[in-house]
Amino acid sequence: MKRVLILCTGNSCRSQMAEGWMRHLAGDRTEVYSAGTHPESVNPYTIKVMQSSGVDISNYNSNIIDDYLDVTFDFIITV
Repeated sequence: MKRVLILCTGNSCRSQMAEGWMRHLAGDRTEVYSAGTHPESVNPYTIKVMQSSGVDISNYNSNIIDDYLDVTFDFIITV
């Protein structure tokens, strides 16, 4: 199984959306994480937009990249 990290600054919008879509589309085939260099709260508009597309990210939290320093990723995607 591939492990993917989606990285941005705030981990509040773009990376949350990308994580949601990857989890939705890849299912059990990929482990998907997202983090930011300076995380902020997940933007409520991001949650609404994703819900309107049928993808629920309402339980997602913003994470700091430091939490994943010991994790090996196959891909790191920056947004």
